[in-house]
Amino acid sequence: MELFQQQLPIVIHSLNIGFLQTLKLFFVTLIGAIPLGLVIAFGSMSRFKPLSWLSRTIVWIIRGTPLMIQLLIIYYFPGLVLGNNIWGSGEAGRFLASAISFIINYACYFSEIYRGGIQGVPHGQNEAGLVLGMTKRQIFFKVTLLQMIKRIVPPMSNEIITLVKDTSLARIIALQEIIWAGQAFMKGSQGISGAIWPLFFTAVYYLACNGILTILLGRLERRLDYFR
Repeated sequence: MELFQQQLPIVIHSLNIGFLQTLKLFFVTLIGAIPLGLVIAFGSMSRFKPLSWLSRTIVWIIRGTPLMIQLLIIYYFPGLVLGNNIWGSGEAGRFLASAISFIINYACYFSEIYRGGIQGVPHGQNEAGLVLGMTKRQIFFKVTLLQMIKRIVPPMSNEIITLVKDTSLARIIALQEIIWAGQAFMKGSQGISGAIWPLFFTAVYYLACNGILTILLGRLERRLDYFR
């Protein structure tokens, strides 16, 4: 018990640093993936067949392969095949590669949610907007977009909560997020070796973060009840 009390402050400090990296990756992914997903969704729905085919193919490849493999390819491919490590060395390079991998991956998933939300709005509402003299731009932003947001909040909430946990996959390229920090005490870190309990303790961080997100997203969903 005394040994645990001595180790606890060291472990908590290390996990806090790792969790900050996890949160940073989470927010950067959302900032990049939310708008990119909408762009990909428009590409998938485009009447220009080459663009539609290209967008759907990219989505199919990204959704059909593991995120862990995508991380490895994006981080190691330039150096191994092209002979040029475009990410640079150190933690900054690993974070940049991780962020790009996560943004591309989640943008493809978000794009399918967007597409389903847009196509789920009754076509008759577009026709009604045209009859009222609205332009297609006005119909999209004042009619379709608002209803799409209402429809996509539940599936987007699930993806956002999943993203928090998926950030742990970045440890495959040695990004020092919270799981990496917890595992380090098993291998020997800061004078602590063979301790597995710090790894289990990381679950508390994930539960707290997802609990807060669940509350916030639930409130957002209730505020959009005006379409019921």
